[in-house]
Amino acid sequence: MKMVFRWYGEGNDTVSLRQIKQIPGVEGIVWALHDVPAGEEWPMDKILEYKQKADAYGFHLDVVESVNIHEDIKLGLPTRDRYIENYKKTIEKLAQVGAKVICYNFMPVFDWIRTDLFKELEDGSTALFYEKAIVDRMDDPMDLVRKINENPDFTMPGWEPERLQHLTSLFEAYKQVTEEDLWNHLQYFLEQIVPVAEANGIKMAIHPDDPPWPVFGLPRIMTSRDNIRRLLSLVDSPSNGVTLCSGSLGANPENDIPAMVREFADRIPFAHIRNVRVYENGDFIETSHRASDGTVDICDIVKAYHENGFTGYARPDHGRHIWDEKCRAGYGLYDRALGIMYLWGIWDSLERTKQEARA
Repeated sequence: MKMVFRWYGEGNDTVSLRQIKQIPGVEGIVWALHDVPAGEEWPMDKILEYKQKADAYGFHLDVVESVNIHEDIKLGLPTRDRYIENYKKTIEKLAQVGAKVICYNFMPVFDWIRTDLFKELEDGSTALFYEKAIVDRMDDPMDLVRKINENPDFTMPGWEPERLQHLTSLFEAYKQVTEEDLWNHLQYFLEQIVPVAEANGIKMAIHPDDPPWPVFGLPRIMTSRDNIRRLLSLVDSPSNGVTLCSGSLGANPENDIPAMVREFADRIPFAHIRNVRVYENGDFIETSHRASDGTVDICDIVKAYHENGFTGYARPDHGRHIWDEKCRAGYGLYDRALGIMYLWGIWDSLERTKQEARA
């Protein structure tokens, strides 16, 4: 397992590369050019700027999260081919700086959805929270957009204002798009992209929908074990994989994450490992990584990766906001660092047991 840490860049992150360097076992940063609009080709000079910063601290840039998909591709519009060509050129450029994995998602309009970015937990920390009733009764999704973007200090990936300025027209366009249409559009995209990824030694790794069910009447398809199985069969290639996110999929208690790890192990180049606590009414809140604090069995998930000799990349994904840290929602230093040490503790214990069994 190769541990990595998401970093949003200088001026857009409260966490510095110097601080990340001090977290044991972190080899690389998970990065992206967040100021490049979805669908545009990434400029090589900006890519090289990131590489220079990473090199200064001995970090690799193996994992990119995310190269966003333009809505025209998801909608299956005739204009999609231009954006797919830009995507191919970006893949080729990323390979030049050593990229091995590109994480992306295929969620219409929105990426992740939460109703409270700083919901207080029993111990006084705060975390990302989803209140099902609020989303179910919300007539105008713009209310949620305004809430997500009420903190002007940081851009929130997936919720960039320029991306959402045509929200009304996007919702109108998606009224004609069924789940099966979305599957067809995803297959078209993958058939074009995966050969380029293969030729450049890169694995495409789709992120599950967060949460893993339809919202605001929009179709969502990366929601379950069966759907991941279908995704992998659309283009049967090692370069067509999944970013298995235990938190996103874990919001639905019916999803057996350890079973997914065991089934899809050879097609998971990138893992997001985090915990959520799911309530009976459908609400969920992100917790510490400790298994007993949430609904997701983090111990068994790490065990499943270990059993299958996982050599891919993993990150602690989101964390709580603890010790009065002022940070981007879900992306502070302290709790994610604690999460990494918890994951290493499980992994090292499994390694020790394995070694003792051999002795």
